[in-house]
Amino acid sequence: MSELISNVSESINFDMLKLPIPDIILSLSNEIQLEIFNYLNQLDQYQRTAYFIAYSHLGTSFNIFKSNGYKEWKNKNN
Repeated sequence: MSELISNVSESINFDMLKLPIPDIILSLSNEIQLEIFNYLNQLDQYQRTAYFIAYSHLGTSFNIFKSNGYKEWKNKNN
């Protein structure tokens, strides 16, 4: 995967991740979108598959902020 984006002014292109992105994410601030992008961008293939399954099974109730993987990543990277 590519390097993490660290500058909020850079374009956040979720399409390049080739993962479904909940619409609510796109309504958040650029700073939060950047954080989510960086989290999703660092997922390995196993984690990407788990994300896709969770997203497709939970539908609109899927919340990346409540996912264990995101919480662990955020704690590790703060």
